[in-house]
Formats: sequence, structure tokens, C-alpha cells
Amino acid sequence: MFLIIYNNFVINMMEIKMHDGPARLGKYLGKETPTIIDIENSLKILKDEPMPYNVPKNLALWSVNCTVENAKLSDENGVGIVHGSKYPDLRVQCAKELEDLGNTILMIANTEELMKRSRDLVEILVQIRENINPNTMIYFPLAEPSYIPFLSYLGVDIFDNTSAMFYASLNILLTPSMKYDLEKYKIFDMNPHELRSYNKKTMEFSIKEVQEHIKNGTLRNLVEERSCSSPEAMSALKILDRDHSNFIDNYTQLY
Repeated sequence: MFLIIYNNFVINMMEIKMHDGPARLGKYLGKETPTIIDIENSLKILKDEPMPYNVPKNLALWSVNCTVENAKLSDENGVGIVHGSKYPDLRVQCAKELEDLGNTILMIANTEELMKRSRDLVEILVQIRENINPNTMIYFPLAEPSYIPFLSYLGVDIFDNTSAMFYASLNILLTPSMKYDLEKYKIFDMNPHELRSYNKKTMEFSIKEVQEHIKNGTLRNLVEERSCSSPEAMSALKILDRDHSNFIDNYTQLY
């Protein structure tokens, strides 16, 4: 882990240990990344100006400017939220300005919408990853287990257990590749507490699985396998391969 002094703040930065494609295995505050954080004990989130996904560009720009101004007024660094709605150039602008203020964790806004829009997801994450410091981390909240390998492959470093809690509230059980409505699929008879615990363990397993595949150079195999269970993820992988082969090749070891 690197320590940098910026405007009298001590900035913790991730130390990258190895790549498997664009995915990164690293260390941050003693934890191995990619990692999952508990929303009940999460990082400091900077004040932002939320904005829906599908809005005119002037409104998205207003959200970016307000979010950056709020970050400037903060008395300490934290997690900057990358707004910009559906516009990749505004997302990059927001990410770079938040990073320039010394914030080394950038949380992507509107992730539930992005996971439904494969092309936008790829364009926005690839452009952000290519335009920020390699040691700056990307935080993607609300990710489902089946999407975690692909998002890690794109260079996402931090996830949370929000989806585990959300789906438990709907009586839905999560596995690394599927979601099961327990009213329809009588796999287990669980109370809400047990279901939350099970879903959180599924998220933790998915992260450990990604970490081990990076170490063994086999993450791409896992990404292809998991993408088969999600039409959106499969579309996103095909778009990544077709439109951003250089992004993949830059981090792929030649044998």
C-alpha cells in the first residue's frame, strides 16, 4: 500500500500485485482486492448530487459539477461518487476531478441501470479505468454475484453486500450464477436472518473465487462461464472483445 500526502491529507492507495487481463489483484488497508465491504461498516462516502440515468446532458453536467464542488468542501478525503448519467465523457470528467482532489476510491453511480445496459456499462467503465491512476480503485455497488467476475475483469476493485441484503428481503437466494425465488424453488426453508447470511456468504465466495482465478491466470475462463447465466453480461463481454481489444491486450501476458 502506498501513502501519499496531498493537501495535508494522508492518502491510502492500493498496491497492485498482479494482473490477469485488466483485472487487478492488490492490497488495500491490509485486505486483498478485489474485495467486498460490509455496508454496515462501509467507507466514508462524500456528499454528491444524485441524478437519474437517462437525463439531458446539461442536467448530468450539473450533477457532476455539484458533486465535485461538494468534494472540494469536504474536510477529508473519502469515496467520491462518479456521476455523469449515460454520458461516458462526463463520467470520465467526474472521475478525474474527484481523483485530482485526492480521492482514491471512486464509486460508480446508477449501477443498477448500467447492469441493464451492456454497451453503456462497458464504455463507461473502460474509459474511466483508462483515464484514472492505476492505483485508484473503482467501487461498484449493488453488483450481483454472477456479474462480479466480469466487473472484476474490467478493473473493478471494490464491491459491497447490498444485493445480498436486498434479495434476502425479497426471499430470493443467491448463488454464484443464479437467483432463486424461494417461494417457487423450495431449495431451503430459511428465515430472513439465515437468508441474509447465506447471500452474504455467496458474495464472499464469489470474491474469493475471483481472487484465486487471478492468481492462477484463469479469470477469463470464469468470466465466460458466469456470463452464460446472464444475457446482459454475455452481451457486455462480446462488446468488450469487439470494441476494446486493446484494453484487454494491454494487460494480457504474452506466452
